[in-house]
Amino acid sequence: MNKSYAKIIVKGSPITKSNFKLFNIKGRAILPYNSGKYHDRYALYEEQIAYECRSQNPGVIISESLIAVLKVYYKSKKRHPDTSNITKSIFDGIEKSGLIINDAQIRKIITEEFYDKNNPRFELELFGESHYNLKYSICENDFIEEKINYSPPPNRKKIYKNSIKIQNPKENTSVPKCQICGKSLQHDEIISANKGKTLICKNCFNKLFK
Repeated sequence: MNKSYAKIIVKGSPITKSNFKLFNIKGRAILPYNSGKYHDRYALYEEQIAYECRSQNPGVIISESLIAVLKVYYKSKKRHPDTSNITKSIFDGIEKSGLIINDAQIRKIITEEFYDKNNPRFELELFGESHYNLKYSICENDFIEEKINYSPPPNRKKIYKNSIKIQNPKENTSVPKCQICGKSLQHDEIISANKGKTLICKNCFNKLFK
């Protein structure tokens, strides 16, 4: 058996650790696993990843540096976690399984995002660098494909709209103002607070910390 290669497929919508953290009275982040509540979901998902790793790669332990190719399949093109946060969550489960020694072994990683409404999952391949190397290229498409456009997160929509007004004054002459001193804000001066609900200027922002 090649001990420099492993493949893991875990069915179900991938989730991230950040959505399931709770904080104790000292402000320290914790991940509950037996509270009987929704927040247990991540710990159970991590256990599922570890179980699938061992089931699909019995007896394999990889201790060398690795190249990782991760393909994440979401149900929806727009409503899903940040793929950049998915990798850490997945490798925590992989490390927990004992398939690898430490997630620091991952020296190179390619992450691809796909969509499969009926079969969300992730597929991960690990390649030991003693046997494999990575080559890649980026080239133009033969045909222009349909764009997948994204909207700002809910707590950033207000500042995003105000920025558009400043960039396109002919379309909308409404210029946002600092909600503390009343000063008109230029594009490079906007600072949002209160989860994007409040706009303030840099001067007022700095005064808050004096």
